[in-house]
Amino acid sequence: MKLSIDSNRPLIMGILNVTPDSFSDGGRYADVEQATAHGLAMAEQGADIIDVGGESTRPGSTRIDADEQKRRVLAVIGHLRQRLPENVTISIDTTSSEVAEAALAAGAGMINDISAGREDSRMLPLAARGGVPIVLMHMQGTPQTMQDDPRYADVVGEIEVYLKGRAQAAEVAGVSREKIILDPGIGFGKTREHNLILMANLARFVAPGYPILLGASRKRFMGSLLNVQVPAELVPATCATTALGVMAGVKIFRVHDVAANRQAADVAGAISRYTI
Repeated sequence: MKLSIDSNRPLIMGILNVTPDSFSDGGRYADVEQATAHGLAMAEQGADIIDVGGESTRPGSTRIDADEQKRRVLAVIGHLRQRLPENVTISIDTTSSEVAEAALAAGAGMINDISAGREDSRMLPLAARGGVPIVLMHMQGTPQTMQDDPRYADVVGEIEVYLKGRAQAAEVAGVSREKIILDPGIGFGKTREHNLILMANLARFVAPGYPILLGASRKRFMGSLLNVQVPAELVPATCATTALGVMAGVKIFRVHDVAANRQAADVAGAISRYTI
């Protein structure tokens, strides 16, 4: 079954990092069986999408080549596709078309590219040929440099222009408009204030009509507000961003803690249907 982005129900994307160094859960699911079990558990908790990634994109992270990414993710994707319900989509989180193509062959049905197709010129044509949804995210700089000194004259306006340009590039490459998902990139080349401004203006990104994905889960800007140092302790804060996102019209929420955010999204979704 294909992913239904047009559903009135907010979609939850569960994060499955098959990496040793991700900022919140690095090393916890590096084993194939552990990763598969966690993916299945997230689906049982209400995840519509399982986002499998073999390369950390935390600030200052080291790049991982395509062969190593494939070694990390392909067996997990294959195991999950055999055991997940048909209505749960597997997403591959990568900037490499080589990794994405292998992941699609293994059972993935969606691409999540933090470089928005800029890093690998074959990514957008691959999504077009495969007829799969693709997430195009904004990031200032690279994961290695993005938090060095992020600056914007107008953070919302500049990201709007960037995402519109990447969406147009995807359409030119042959990706159907309804399969293009845009992500303002919370925490990717932004200060705390930038992230707060983006959160307060999510409706601006929703307005053009492309589905919007929000990835605020356990992000450092919330920890700095709350004086919380441990990312796993930011579940309530993440749920607040999910509820706000639903009210602004965001369609997909990429989260570590599926059950809590499923509740937040569903309650906010029910409330939003009574907007006068």
